[in-house]
Amino acid sequence: MAKRQRSPAEIEDAILRKIFHVSLVDSMESDSGVVYLEMTAAEILSEGKELLLSRDLMERVLIDRLSNSFCGAEPPFRYLVGCYQRANDEGKKITGMKDKNLRGEMESVVRQSKKLAVSYCRIHLSNPDLFVNGVDEVASGGGANGKKKPSVLLLLLFSEVGGSIDGYGRTGSGSGGISCSPGFLDEFFKDSDFDSLDPVLKNLYEDLRESVMRVSALGNFQQPLRVLQYLVSIPAGVESLVNHNWWIPKGLYLNGRVMEMTSILGPFFHVSALPDHTMFRSLPDVGQQCFSDASNIRPADLLSSFTTIKTVMNNLHDGLNEVLLSLLKKPKTRENVLEYLAEVINRNSSRAQMQVDPLLCASSGMFVNLSAVMLRLCEPFLDANLSKRDKIDPKYVFESKRLDLRGLTALHASSEEVAEYANKYIGRASDTSVQSTVGDNRIPKSQLASSSGSNTGRPAAEAGQSAYSFICECFFMTARVLNLGLLKAFTDFKHLAQDISRCEDSLTTFRAMQEQSPGRQLELEITRLEKELELYNQERLCYEAQILRDGGLIQRALSFYRLMMVWLVGLVGGFKMPLPSTCPMEFACMPEHFVEDTMELLIFASRIPKALDGFFLDDFMNFIIMFMASLEYIRNPYLRAKMVEVLNCWMPRRSGSSATATLFEGHQLSLEYLVRNLLKLYVDIEFTGSHTQFYDKFNIRHNIAELLEYLWKVPSHQNAWRQIAKEEEKGVYLNFLNFLINDSIYLLDESLNKILELKELEAEMANTVEWERRPAQERQERTRLFRSQENIIRIDMKLANEDVSMLAFTSEQITAPFLLPEMVERVASMLNYFLLQLVGPQRKSLSLKDPEKYEFRPKKLLNQIVNIYVHLARGDKQNVFAGAICKDGRSYNDQLFGAAADVLRRIGEDGKVIQEFVELGAKAKAAASEAMDAEAALGEIPDEFLDPIQYTLMKDPVILPSSRTTVDRSVILRHLLSDSTDPFNRSHLTPEMLIPDDDLRARIEEFVRSQGKRSVGKGLTLQNDKGILQNPTGDLTLID
Repeated sequence: MAKRQRSPAEIEDAILRKIFHVSLVDSMESDSGVVYLEMTAAEILSEGKELLLSRDLMERVLIDRLSNSFCGAEPPFRYLVGCYQRANDEGKKITGMKDKNLRGEMESVVRQSKKLAVSYCRIHLSNPDLFVNGVDEVASGGGANGKKKPSVLLLLLFSEVGGSIDGYGRTGSGSGGISCSPGFLDEFFKDSDFDSLDPVLKNLYEDLRESVMRVSALGNFQQPLRVLQYLVSIPAGVESLVNHNWWIPKGLYLNGRVMEMTSILGPFFHVSALPDHTMFRSLPDVGQQCFSDASNIRPADLLSSFTTIKTVMNNLHDGLNEVLLSLLKKPKTRENVLEYLAEVINRNSSRAQMQVDPLLCASSGMFVNLSAVMLRLCEPFLDANLSKRDKIDPKYVFESKRLDLRGLTALHASSEEVAEYANKYIGRASDTSVQSTVGDNRIPKSQLASSSGSNTGRPAAEAGQSAYSFICECFFMTARVLNLGLLKAFTDFKHLAQDISRCEDSLTTFRAMQEQSPGRQLELEITRLEKELELYNQERLCYEAQILRDGGLIQRALSFYRLMMVWLVGLVGGFKMPLPSTCPMEFACMPEHFVEDTMELLIFASRIPKALDGFFLDDFMNFIIMFMASLEYIRNPYLRAKMVEVLNCWMPRRSGSSATATLFEGHQLSLEYLVRNLLKLYVDIEFTGSHTQFYDKFNIRHNIAELLEYLWKVPSHQNAWRQIAKEEEKGVYLNFLNFLINDSIYLLDESLNKILELKELEAEMANTVEWERRPAQERQERTRLFRSQENIIRIDMKLANEDVSMLAFTSEQITAPFLLPEMVERVASMLNYFLLQLVGPQRKSLSLKDPEKYEFRPKKLLNQIVNIYVHLARGDKQNVFAGAICKDGRSYNDQLFGAAADVLRRIGEDGKVIQEFVELGAKAKAAASEAMDAEAALGEIPDEFLDPIQYTLMKDPVILPSSRTTVDRSVILRHLLSDSTDPFNRSHLTPEMLIPDDDLRARIEEFVRSQGKRSVGKGLTLQNDKGILQNPTGDLTLID
């Protein structure tokens, strides 16, 4: 008997029963998942219809299935997703039907069922309490670690974007056992009106945010990130995101940390390997997982951890960059993104402070991540030629309503000057209509920032749009983000290194004390310090993994700041010297941190092996040479000093790269201006305006001295140096020599005094019986003092050695400035003082067990001092040096020359040098005898002929214009080298203001003649009835 052929209605009924897992006839299906809709069947029968499912009944039976409770039935969302899946399967079977008309009818039924399943998914997710068991499914309870369980839709998305991946590459399904057929998500998100989808998307974004809250670099952030990337690829997803209440949180207590923790994107940016405050610490703990027992980690394991962290963080940065690009490419949402970035920046402005409150400011991790993403956004306009730099408008600093840049410390202008200039400009701009160019605000699909248009970079603001091009906005926002993020992290890392060093020093001290006199308290302190050091080292390695090991991040930052330097130089007319006499206000008003951050990056990158390899540094070099000695352009002396620190890092012997040598030896601006500007900065740094200026100058001059010593060995630079000394003999070079001599005397004197104090402490500690009787606290304090004195001596001696060395090698070629009337006695006094310390009676009290440990090399120092004597004697064409030597009443003793010569012979010094030195000593002794005879011959000198400062007979009297006091020219000129004021009333004074007193000079010359002298003595030191001018034991100040 032939099988009865089913009617189209029966086929439709069978398909719909399979799709919706429902039946209108009891026990019709053996599948336990099929639900018998008894009430619906009764209603259909009462209407006189057959118990067959049809497209007309489809929605009716679906509502009945969802609205009632059935034993063993799936919850609504899973059931609807299953319906879609089964509809897909039935659709495949239908394709085999031979009857085209029937096939078309059934395909229409399947399409309608799929559409209905998707529609009710949206209804269910928007109103979870509408159907039975809906609330439990959509609003899940608490999960592990107190986190809310992700919604079923998010689980479904997780399954679609791929399994979860943690920092170790471990995977899991992450979908909660739910999956869907191809096309479901597209239909769900794209084929619907925005209003019905918006509530679903808003809940989804909140679930996404929750899923990455406090997840570290080793946690599963990649799955939520891929979901976020998918959602922003959907028009409705983009619109819903930027209109979410948590896109930019609002509230009275909104701050940087709240922005990070509550905004939709904040937790994604928080994912990091960097340490954070305990309250906000992410899991898994990167330090504990990767770097526990840091001192014993195998190099291979360490490298593996570094690679893992670098890889996952780059995945995060690439993903977040893609998210922002998707939003920025759409004109409707571009402003929302810029507003979000500006809000993050403004709410975290206090991150620039030395001490950052972690409860008020976002984490370093967030801002380092944001730095990496912003640099990626900048890449299109960081091409080799920086061809789009004309899009960056300096007026943004004054006009931007998004960022507060006017309140930042400027390069040269005061805050009042910035405000005044801004008000003038804004007043002018408001009277002028700015023409709009569509191209400037258009962001091509290929690359976001490659916008094109007019060269102004400032199209008129259209409705809801910025008046500036995206390139301009992105440039300034990136500069601010880097200042608060990457550059702040550099500072934090530097402070962490200092903490580690201090901790190690303390540990060394306590262990030494424990060996001498064991104690329970010391043991506890050592244990505490060891734990502290372990945590510090874990944090250090986390910084190294995320920042130092990321060569791409450093290279992008260097490219950005190269653009910054070229753009800033453009504000003053380009790379050319000399600079205009007046600093343009646009340059003067630019935020100081633009330049400071550049220098900090260069210093940091220079200390990372190979970080600068292949990078074009010439633009940085040009900028440094142009501005490091330009007080009229950059007011902050510490910022200009930081430029020298950069150059110091680039010296070939320090950088380890031959590439940096060309910056000094083959760079045009360098050959012409580098030495000149270093000498000028050496002088300028004497007065920084800071309360620590006295100590700061030594560190700064140390960097300058090292650089100058290197440049002296480069023939082209040495020639430039000699030319400067000739041209500026009485200008900047004389000031340079004066401060070099002042520093040398102070540093050596301080070092030698500290050596005496150190020897006393050493003697105390050597007397073990007395030492052990002292209380433990007193011993700890004295031990700390001993270590501190050791460090001070080491530093001061190192600086003193540098200064004396510079005097030695320069005096061999350049002698004239040393022998000027206002300088020669100063130089002679310094040399005599050094000679007295090194070969005089107290030299034995300065003996140390290990002098090299303290950088104290008395033989080398004596050799250099003697060479300076000889160099100046060779250049003394006017025969003034020997007389100046013997006029020093504090340190001169003719016997010191013989004692020094004996030492030099023992250490094997050049015999010719020794001979010349001994001859100079003899000349000084003869000059001293002549001076005494001349003094006796002159007899009593009238007071009006004596200089009131030195109490010596004046040779060239001049009148000070303000106090009207008459002094000797050489004496006042020596004073003005260190202090540009009248010593009698502190009013401003310069050498050009001195008034020659010709009448007094004539009377002095007449007086000398009348006393029977054949010629005026050269700078005689005299004595009259009012005071003693020569006093071998007198305590005269050697530093003007």
